[in-house]
Amino acid sequence: MMQFSFVSEKTFARRLRCGAAIGVAALALASCSAPASKDTAAAKPAAGKVAALKEPEDASTMRHLHLLTSTQYLNTVSYALGPDVRPEAEARFAPTVRTDGLLQVGTTKAGVTDTQVEVFQKVAVAVANTAMDPGRRKFLLPCAPKDEKAADAACATQIITRVGRLMFRRPLPGDKVAELVGQANASADRLKDFYAGLSVAIEAILVSPKTLFVAEATEPDPAHPGRQRLDAYSLASRLSFFLWNAGPDEAVLKAAETGEIQTPKGRAKVVEMMLASPRLEAGMRAFFDDMLGFDELSTLAKDATVYPAFTGATVEDAHEQTLRTMVDHLLVKDRDYRDLFTSRETFLSPVLGALYQLPTSGNWTAHTFPDGSPRTGFLTQISFLAGHSHPGRSSPTLRGKALREILMCQPVPRPPANVDFSIVENPNPNLHTARDRLELHRKNPVCAGCHKITDPMGLALENFDGAGQYRDNEKGWKIDTAGSLDGREFKDVAGLGQVMHDHPAVTSCMVKRVFAYGTGGSTDNQDQEELAYYGARFEQQGYRLKELLRTVATSNAFSAIRETPPAAPAAKTADAATSESTTNAK
Repeated sequence: MMQFSFVSEKTFARRLRCGAAIGVAALALASCSAPASKDTAAAKPAAGKVAALKEPEDASTMRHLHLLTSTQYLNTVSYALGPDVRPEAEARFAPTVRTDGLLQVGTTKAGVTDTQVEVFQKVAVAVANTAMDPGRRKFLLPCAPKDEKAADAACATQIITRVGRLMFRRPLPGDKVAELVGQANASADRLKDFYAGLSVAIEAILVSPKTLFVAEATEPDPAHPGRQRLDAYSLASRLSFFLWNAGPDEAVLKAAETGEIQTPKGRAKVVEMMLASPRLEAGMRAFFDDMLGFDELSTLAKDATVYPAFTGATVEDAHEQTLRTMVDHLLVKDRDYRDLFTSRETFLSPVLGALYQLPTSGNWTAHTFPDGSPRTGFLTQISFLAGHSHPGRSSPTLRGKALREILMCQPVPRPPANVDFSIVENPNPNLHTARDRLELHRKNPVCAGCHKITDPMGLALENFDGAGQYRDNEKGWKIDTAGSLDGREFKDVAGLGQVMHDHPAVTSCMVKRVFAYGTGGSTDNQDQEELAYYGARFEQQGYRLKELLRTVATSNAFSAIRETPPAAPAAKTADAATSESTTNAK
């Protein structure tokens, strides 16, 4: 039986020196291959319940222990030591397993290997050296030593207290400050360099488990006797990683220190400040990166003989195009989330111009595709079309699967091991288009069940090849883009976009993803009433992302913690192990 175990800081440091692996077990979740239903797991509430809009009184979530992602780590470092202290090249943390559609949820089940320990050390050294660089330290550090060639306990204390507070996401205990200052002083005296000594202490902070792991702690909830809530600093961290994809800044930590964040009015004030911050863009870019599975774009490649215009630069710009479009639509213009499936507004770069067959100038420019253009909604952007295709051809099945799983939260079963793909991969010359090949493929009863819930959607995107370039025929044969989605028929990709716009599973899936991302755990049956409440609020508020973020962040469920139910003797659930780990960490 595998379970989490949270190591002490001394043990962690010893393992860093010895190069041993950290004892955080990786838990694997069993996958479910049930056919998708028309309704997503977070069903829309009945009409009579929408008017009430009252959050369930007993709504709560699990507490979690999770490993920071490399981006979260670097963002926090930047806030603590300066925006240019970001050693991107060195920070390549090990990938986590996507769980319940999100990598963020998978970080609660992440393990750390010997190689990863070396990465942590390498990044810490690079950060500390950069921060102590003579050209930067005068702007980054709040004090200067009396003598740069000797220890200065007072100045070291001031710096270590500030940096440690931001990286640990809570104040350092006095004995920890004394320990780190002692390390800095001893190194400074030995090396005859105050800043070299300080660098040693900063490295220790950066590789501490209190920095690398977020271990949520709880306390009794005075408003609900007998129940638990996140303590103020854990709530500050949960809010900050949710909205900013980084640890809390001084303002948020101050609200935790005073207890203001634990009051409804105080938390609402903190959330408003965070939603108004420029850091919100970084947070939402991280969310959509995760939700849309853009981590897989890093390995996306196309057959150069089939798509010579598709390069690594294309992948980078296609990724950026979609994120720019979403930030502009949802944050800058504060528009309806559903309109992303029908809007013709986007941004283009010169690199993308070649594939979109449009002249471009400068760097990034706003662009609106004209009425009648097949480019409508982000589903017709290269990031989605190329990202869900094969290296040398398009794939209605992969695209339909992505629509179901990513945007509707409806899992599609994996194909059986004995499926014959020869009809699709080595087609009969009499089968001229993908539609022809897939129709014959679906005659196999083993394949029909899955393909009927993916192909009718994916075929609507066949006017775009595997690189996302427009075409009206496949090797001279006219492409038929008519299709259907759960009984709703359409003629082309614009019709698909409108059906997706109107489908209730699209918005309820968005609610589920935001809630799971923000709280760091998979949703289950206990969350259904809460998800229905969020969905009703989302609808009432015009499907605005900021409003959904505000609703989730200020809800009781976001901070209320439920204890783990008794586990069966034979095995512990992932959440049970997670709860045990945080208990041990306290």
